[in-house]
Amino acid sequence: MKTIRLTMAQALVRFLDNQYIEYDGREIKFVNGVFGIFGHGVVLGLGEALAAKNHGLRFYQAKTEQGAGHAAIGYTKQHNRLRIMAVTASIGPGALNMVTAAGTATANRLPALFLPGDAYACRQPDPVLQQIETPHDYTCTAGDAFRAVSRYWDRINRPEQLMTAMINAFRVLTDPADTGAVTVSLPQDVQGEAWDYPEEFLAKRVHHIERRIPAKGQIERAAGMIKAAKKPMVICGGGVRYSGAAEGLAAFCERHHIPIGETQGGKGSILWDHPYNLSGIGATGSLAANKIAKEADLIIAVGTRLGDFTTCSKWIFQNPEARVLGINTGSFDAYKMNGEPIIADAKLTLEALCNALPGYTSSWAGRIEEVKNEWNAEVDRLYTMEDPAGLAQVRVLGELNERLLPHDAIVVTSSGSIPSDMQRVWRTRVRDTYHVEYGFSCMGYEVAAALGVKIAEPEREIVTLMGDGAYTMLHTELLTAVQEGQKIIVVVLDNAGFHCIDNLQHSQGIIHFGNEWKTRDQKTGRLEGVPVAVDYAKNAESWGALGLRAGTVEELRSAVKAALAAKGPALIDVKVTPKSMTYGYESWWRVGTAQVSTNPDVAKAAEAMSSEAAKTRKF
Repeated sequence: MKTIRLTMAQALVRFLDNQYIEYDGREIKFVNGVFGIFGHGVVLGLGEALAAKNHGLRFYQAKTEQGAGHAAIGYTKQHNRLRIMAVTASIGPGALNMVTAAGTATANRLPALFLPGDAYACRQPDPVLQQIETPHDYTCTAGDAFRAVSRYWDRINRPEQLMTAMINAFRVLTDPADTGAVTVSLPQDVQGEAWDYPEEFLAKRVHHIERRIPAKGQIERAAGMIKAAKKPMVICGGGVRYSGAAEGLAAFCERHHIPIGETQGGKGSILWDHPYNLSGIGATGSLAANKIAKEADLIIAVGTRLGDFTTCSKWIFQNPEARVLGINTGSFDAYKMNGEPIIADAKLTLEALCNALPGYTSSWAGRIEEVKNEWNAEVDRLYTMEDPAGLAQVRVLGELNERLLPHDAIVVTSSGSIPSDMQRVWRTRVRDTYHVEYGFSCMGYEVAAALGVKIAEPEREIVTLMGDGAYTMLHTELLTAVQEGQKIIVVVLDNAGFHCIDNLQHSQGIIHFGNEWKTRDQKTGRLEGVPVAVDYAKNAESWGALGLRAGTVEELRSAVKAALAAKGPALIDVKVTPKSMTYGYESWWRVGTAQVSTNPDVAKAAEAMSSEAAKTRKF
C-alpha cells in the first residue's frame, strides 16, 4: 500500500478536498470551503494546511465563531444539503461559540462539519491557554460541549485516528435521515503530528446518496389509510424540498383533492397560488390551513419533524378520528404522534401513492377554495394596512413581497415575529426562495446565513429580514460580506425591543417587563424609562456597508431601490410600530404559565392554558 507522509491537519485538508456525492446520477463536490477564525488552537495545524496552495478549499474569515457556523448552515440549506462548508475555531471560547450553530444544524437536519481545536493530547502544556479543567474527568474539555448537539462526535488523539473518524463523519454528513452537526475535535499538538497516510484514504471518494424505495407493504398501508379518509390533509415539511418532491406532491394533491399546510422548512416548495396550498400551518399558520387542520381526519405528514409550532402543541388536530401518516426517511420523525411510519423517500413514496389510489377523491369539495379565498383576502388587507402611529411591520412585508423585491430574490430570516408573519403571509413565487431557520429559532442566524446563501447563489439578490433584537445579537458577518464583496441586503425592522416575547409575556397576564428598549427608571429601578433610539444604518456604515433609513412607505420604496442598485452590502433601518405584526389565526401554543400568582391576570391565563391543554393529543 502506497503512503504519503503528512501532518494530521494536512491529511484532513486533502481528504476534505476529495469528497464528492452522487445523487440522482449527478456527481457534486461536497466540501467547498472552510469558515473560521484562527486562534492559537488551530492556526499552526489546520491553519498551516489551509494556507498551502495545494488544495481547492476556499477559506472565509469569519468575525464570530457562531456566525461562521451559521454561514455554513445557510450555504448548505440553500444547496438542499448537497454541498457543505467546514467550520473551525480555536479551543475554549472559540469552540464554545460554535455550539449554538451546531445545535442549529442538528435541529434543522442540516449537515455541518465542525472542527474545533482542542487541548493537548500529550497533556504536557497543562493546562494550556483557554483550556477548561474538569477535576473529576481530565479527558473532558470544551470540545465535549458539542456532544449534546452533534449527530456524530469524535476526538483525534493520535494522527492515525483521523481515518476512521472521517469515514464515520461523512457517513453521517451524507445520510438523509441522520444528518446534522458532526464534530471532530482536533487537539492542537496532534494537528501538527506526521504519519504515513495511505494514498487510498486521500483519493477521490464518492458517497452515493440513495433514495429509500418504499416497500409494497408500506404503500398498501398508506393507500389504505388514505382511502378510508374523507378529509385528508398534507403537511409539507422540509423533507419535500430536500427530496425534490415538490412536483410530485403538487400532482398528488391535485389528483386526489387534498389541501396542503406548509411548515417553515417546507414553505416555498409549492408556490403560494397553487389551488391546494393554504400557506403555513400551526401556531404561526394561516387561518385557512388551521381551519382545515381542525376538520381533517388524516394528517399526511411528509418530511416534517412535527414540531410544536406545526401541531399547535398537538392541539390543532381536533377531529377525534384524526390519524397521522408519517412519510419520512427518518424513523425518529415518522413515528411521532403515534403515526403510521412510512420510512422512505418522499418523492418515490408520493409517486407510488398516486398509482395506488385510482379514482380516489377527498370529500373536501369546495371547502378548500372557500378557506383559501378567505385567507387571500385577509393577506391583501394586511399588505395594505395603514397604521396611524407609523409604518406597520406587515405593511413592510407586503411592500417587499408584492412590489419591491424581484420575485427570484431569496429571503432569509430566523426568529421572532418576522418568520411568524412570513409563514402566514409571504407569497413565494419562485421555488427555493424562502429560506427560514425555525427548527432552532436561533436569533442571530440571519446576517451570517445570508452571507452563506449569497456564496451559494452569487447571481441572486439575497435579502435578510430581521428584528432589531436579532440584529443586536449577531450582525458582525456583515463585515465579512463587505470584505468578500458579497452583496447582501439586510432589512432591520426596528420596533425597539424583543416584542415577540413581549407579546407572549403580556398574553399570559404579565406586565410588560424586560423586553422593551428602555432606559432604567431611577425612581422605580426598572427598565421602564425613556425609549432607546438606535441608528442601525449608521452601524452598518461603520462596517463599510451602505446605510439606508425608512420610516414611511415612500422612504421604504426609495431605500429598497437604492439597495438593489448598490454594488455591495446594504442595510435598511426600517422603523416600524410596535405590535404591528400578525397574530394567531385559530391557533394555540402551550407555554409554561405560572399556576400560582398574586397577579389575577396570570391566574386567569393559567386556567385558560390548562383548559386548552386538556384538548391536546397525548402522544
